[in-house]
Amino acid sequence: MKYFISAGTGIFLCILVLMSGCSKTSSKEKDNPVQGTITIAADESFKPLVHALTQAYEGIYPRAHFKVVYKPEQQAILELLKDSVRMVFATRQLSENEISMVKQQEGIQKAHHIALDGLALVVNGNNKDSLITMDEVKSIVEGKITDWSQLKGSSQKGPITLVFDNANSSNLNFVMSKFGLKSIQKLRITSAGSNANVINEIKKNPLSLGFIGVNWISDGHDALARELSKGIRVLGVSKNSNPASVKEYYQPFQNGLELKNYPLSRDVYIIIREGYAGLGGGMLNYITRDVGGLIIQKMGLIPTVVYPRELEIRTGQNL
Repeated sequence: MKYFISAGTGIFLCILVLMSGCSKTSSKEKDNPVQGTITIAADESFKPLVHALTQAYEGIYPRAHFKVVYKPEQQAILELLKDSVRMVFATRQLSENEISMVKQQEGIQKAHHIALDGLALVVNGNNKDSLITMDEVKSIVEGKITDWSQLKGSSQKGPITLVFDNANSSNLNFVMSKFGLKSIQKLRITSAGSNANVINEIKKNPLSLGFIGVNWISDGHDALARELSKGIRVLGVSKNSNPASVKEYYQPFQNGLELKNYPLSRDVYIIIREGYAGLGGGMLNYITRDVGGLIIQKMGLIPTVVYPRELEIRTGQNL
């Protein structure tokens, strides 16, 4: 009898050990706001912003790691729907059909508006044209204006070549949505492969008009941004068809984005699939409740939640 009791006890203890081992393994694998590794995706137009945020977060929490996959926006969202990535940086929220797909997988999703960004229109530095109206941009992307000479006051002649980063990217999707385009088949258009390549293409071809995420060139303290900015010109865009003065034109920098005066401003969202307090939520809190908003601001964008600053005012009595 003692033999069977001890054997049964031994088996029971083995089970406890195995369960304890499994529990420890799962707890190690499960990330939290300060440690772990998750895969996230972002449209390539936000690469400088995402890189700055993830590097800063990993600098604060050395045991936290983000594997970032840069893909055109539609593909990045598809990875989220397949549950292949935990978090996505995008210019839109999920559609009702996409949310339904997540629910069918018994998953959850949350979208958070984190910043206001601008789609920059860039031309060769030798192109003296620096101003354009929204009506003119609309006519260009609709194929009604095909030559620089058709623009008001233009000093440039020759066929306009539109340069985007990728098909299905946030830049192209935004333009198509903004102007209600169904097709771009008839346009003189080039896919450069990345925002940096768009800029390089503009530098080589004075007849090109490029579309890039402004965070590639808006951080004046970044060496790459300064280098990319050389040899190009960022167009000022006006909402009005017949602007009365230069003051009615705005560029996609903070003074134009702040009150949405720049007509090609767009929202930036973080979409998270996370049912617990994990690393994705930690990044979100860092942006919305901590100093992450200051990084967004440094990148030349407008954070939706401004990091509060405490000011100490001294009067002559307490000096």
